[in-house]
Amino acid sequence: MNAHATGLLVPLIYFAAAIVVKAGRFRTGRQSARLAGIAAALALVSAIATAGVLVLSGPGIAYSGIGAWVDPVSAAMILLVTFVGWIVLRFAATYLDGEQDESRFHFWMLATLAAVCALVVAPNLVQLSLSWIATSLFLHRLLLFYPHRPDAIRAARKKFIVARIGDGALVGAAVLLHVAYGSLELPTILENARGGPPAPGAVATVGLIAIAAILKSAQFPFHGWLTEVMETPTPVSALLHAGIVNAGGFLLIRFADILVGAPGILAALVVVGGFTAIAASVVMLTQPAVKASLAWSTIAQMGFMILQCGLALFPLALLHILAHSLYKAHAFLRAGSGIENVLADRRLGPVANPDFPAVLRAFGLALLIYAAIGSAFGIAGKPPQAIALGGILIFGVAYLIAQGLADLAPRALTVRTSAFATIASIAYFLLQRGAERLLIGTLPPPPVPGPLEWFLLTLAVTTFGAVALAQAMFPVWSRHPALIGVRVHLANGLYANALFDRLTGGWKLKARKSRGTEGLEA
Repeated sequence: MNAHATGLLVPLIYFAAAIVVKAGRFRTGRQSARLAGIAAALALVSAIATAGVLVLSGPGIAYSGIGAWVDPVSAAMILLVTFVGWIVLRFAATYLDGEQDESRFHFWMLATLAAVCALVVAPNLVQLSLSWIATSLFLHRLLLFYPHRPDAIRAARKKFIVARIGDGALVGAAVLLHVAYGSLELPTILENARGGPPAPGAVATVGLIAIAAILKSAQFPFHGWLTEVMETPTPVSALLHAGIVNAGGFLLIRFADILVGAPGILAALVVVGGFTAIAASVVMLTQPAVKASLAWSTIAQMGFMILQCGLALFPLALLHILAHSLYKAHAFLRAGSGIENVLADRRLGPVANPDFPAVLRAFGLALLIYAAIGSAFGIAGKPPQAIALGGILIFGVAYLIAQGLADLAPRALTVRTSAFATIASIAYFLLQRGAERLLIGTLPPPPVPGPLEWFLLTLAVTTFGAVALAQAMFPVWSRHPALIGVRVHLANGLYANALFDRLTGGWKLKARKSRGTEGLEA
């Protein structure tokens, strides 16, 4: 058995289990949960086998027109999806134990995982497009697991509208790709794109791919549905990070060889992703609810992922998808425990808030650590995009250092935060080097930046630095009377979601109480 055979087996396992749950007459939901757990474990084993065969045999044989194309990108994604899916289904078995429609929930979870796995191993444009659409439609049913909740209906409706526009963009891009390259097979299309001049209509094609990715990954101002996922069961919030909300990043990575031929579209991705990351990260600080804060954090991270793709740092974007998915799925599943931890921390005493000089010292120390470790790793040979991205990431680390440099901070906290900054810098360069080596020959290197790219790099570094500085000072500045109104606007997400509700009439929605339906009334 080779890699493409085991890769095709993964979505088939989920699909077969979904059919059995749908057709079976289980006396309790616990039986369907047990079947879903077994299917998830088998799918994970098959994904591990797929990655193992790929490593042993190499990518040369890892293609089949039957239904699976396994290369390092799809192998990494299918490992992520099956691992997170296994954890989420195990969690759901306890979380939904006793629910009236537990079997229906497991059916749609399995169907969604089957569609996502078929998407990440898709060898041709037809399967890619159909799996992309199916993932969204199945998720729609999960968002409406509680069909009597008006807020759940509102979120599902917004997601449905955005998703259908994104589906149309992807289908349009698939048609243009087939016309330009005369093939439906993704390996053939990408090989021709890598070795030749841009195809006719390349800019339009890349533009449609970018639109599909932006809409799928909840970029501003089409992010509102993601902030309302708390109306669904918690396992759905975690499942979103198994190749669903981050499928936009996967799409851009998959078509990286085509994207690098359209620098204007890449620049647009930098702008959209950068603005989304900055706006969402600031709004996140004002959210009182844990799950709402996590949702805004996901929006910010998806924006950063789009930014990485816009900088043509595709290996790092894939690494970001993997790391963020594992972290955020875990964060959603333990959101209740997180509240207990926060309350416990408050009982320990007040937090030491750094003043402006302490924040400036923290940023200076973070940059010195980054420069020193970067020199040891040969930072001079890195592309400018990677150096700039490292600088942006170190600004986030500076926020933690600032806590340790506050006047009231104990020495142990100062040492711990400084050590963390050092470890984070080392980890960045190690992971960057590892991702580049694993994906060498699979993804294109970033092009040499031109004037536009240099302007965007400078803008991104300075903007993220200013926002990181503001975030570090937020506990102090937020109490200033002049900023109270700003905080109110941020707490409401700059009203983009409310405007989307008004445009779609979502604020007038009422639920029909018929079981299992998503009927909408004005």
